Amino acid sequence: MGIRYNVKDFGEFILLQFELDSGVIDPSELEEAVAKAPPLPGNKGVVISGRGPIWLFAALCHKYHPSQWVATYDPRLGAVVVETHTKKRRVGEVISTTLQE
Repeated sequence: MGIRYNVKDFGEFILLQFELDSGVIDPSELEEAVAKAPPLPGNKGVVISGRGPIWLFAALCHKYHPSQWVATYDPRLGAVVVETHTKKRRVGEVISTTLQE
């Protein structure tokens, strides 16, 4: 299984961008893919970006749940907050940003 992660600090949040080497992933590879995801500081938000199945996004959101907030990146909208532990961000909020990936 080939998955690569790239991490970039945008100040308020950390961008976690993933890329699947073959463009696909099998559910049997999910546990290993999540284990390979790097540890990130919990005092910032996390924006997850990449081309992959919804269940991979869900598992990564779960891994980074302790962060201040978690968002998934939609290139048409920006970063959409899907969970939060701070009053500074709310679920469903769109953070207008263009990520230089």
